[in-house]
Amino acid sequence: MTQDDAGATALTGAQKTAILASYLGWTLDAFDYFLMVFVQKAVAEAFGTDIKHVAEALFFTLAARPAGALVFGWLADRHGRRPVLMAVVLMFSVLSGLSGLARSLSELLLIRALFGFAMGGEWGIGASLAMETIPARLRGRVSALLQSGYPSGYLLASLCFYLFFDRIGWRGMFFLGLAPALLVAVIRLHVEESPAFLAAKAAPRTGTLRAIAGNWRLALYLVVLMTAFNFLSHGTQDLFPVFLQKQHHFDTRMTGTITAIMNVGAICGAFLFGSLSEHVGRRRAIAAACVCVLPAIPLWSGSQTAAMLALGAFLVQAAVQGAWAVVPAYLNEMSPPAVRAMFPGFVYQFGNLIASRNGPMQAAIAESHGDAYGLALALVAGVTAVVLAGWILLGPERKGAAL
Repeated sequence: MTQDDAGATALTGAQKTAILASYLGWTLDAFDYFLMVFVQKAVAEAFGTDIKHVAEALFFTLAARPAGALVFGWLADRHGRRPVLMAVVLMFSVLSGLSGLARSLSELLLIRALFGFAMGGEWGIGASLAMETIPARLRGRVSALLQSGYPSGYLLASLCFYLFFDRIGWRGMFFLGLAPALLVAVIRLHVEESPAFLAAKAAPRTGTLRAIAGNWRLALYLVVLMTAFNFLSHGTQDLFPVFLQKQHHFDTRMTGTITAIMNVGAICGAFLFGSLSEHVGRRRAIAAACVCVLPAIPLWSGSQTAAMLALGAFLVQAAVQGAWAVVPAYLNEMSPPAVRAMFPGFVYQFGNLIASRNGPMQAAIAESHGDAYGLALALVAGVTAVVLAGWILLGPERKGAAL
């Protein structure tokens, strides 16, 4: 048995439940987000508009997330990870359900913006809770597990789309988003507070603004990094179901099947590159994953058969989410200790804000070229993968830093 295997088996019950709660929180958060991705075409038809206007819902969700990361992260650094995580999960679940009651596109956009505000708080708090609880030598693997919650949520949404959409419609799909609220009971009953937060309560507190101002160069570097990361993920995921529906005219089941295969690839890639980061470092693992995106792009965006599109999607997302798998560990290791619940989530979501016009931008590119969504997907994926690989190698490395 290796040292890592011994460490994994030696995890306490509190550590395991912290990891599980953080993973499930991000999984169900992503599930609620990707419900919107799958129903864009149906919403456009229901409200008599086009995909470009409906894609504004994705923009408002992403644009509101930095505010949620800042507010809820600040609360978690002062009142604990556990209670704030419970509040965030409950809020985004209720708002997902309310999306199904929207009477107009304007109402839906407002609700999705509020959903984004709540969603913005989950990632940073869940990641800090897990990373502060586990042994340092397991961060790469646990980081991969946490980040695999994102494609797990997308996979769950694709399965629900496959099974239920033709029977319950787009409004019924949003009502399924109420289910994550049940996670609150699990968190309340079984998850313990972060030991790092409990230890910090007795220490002198550094002000949030002072902590950020003292690390402004680092914050700026990470915001640029996370802007590229978010262009890479949302640029390869958010309009992919629309690409299958509009450009290839696939039905509900074929669209759900291909996106499910895509997310299986994402989960496999997450564990591969997350584990690799423990051996070659966080930056090199991220750069390697970005390079692997490039040769798969033609197969993913230019194939004409369902089988080849599914294979391309599997390979692209294995690389994209392979890069993302390292992010929870990397951002927490880079974060100032006094604001660890807020700082990683804020730089992540601020990058999201900058990249939030991606959905409408890609839709506009596609529509201006005769619904050529494959072209829009390939352009963003190729440029972003190259930029991200170069930028991460310019930055610092703090693998194994004490949390």
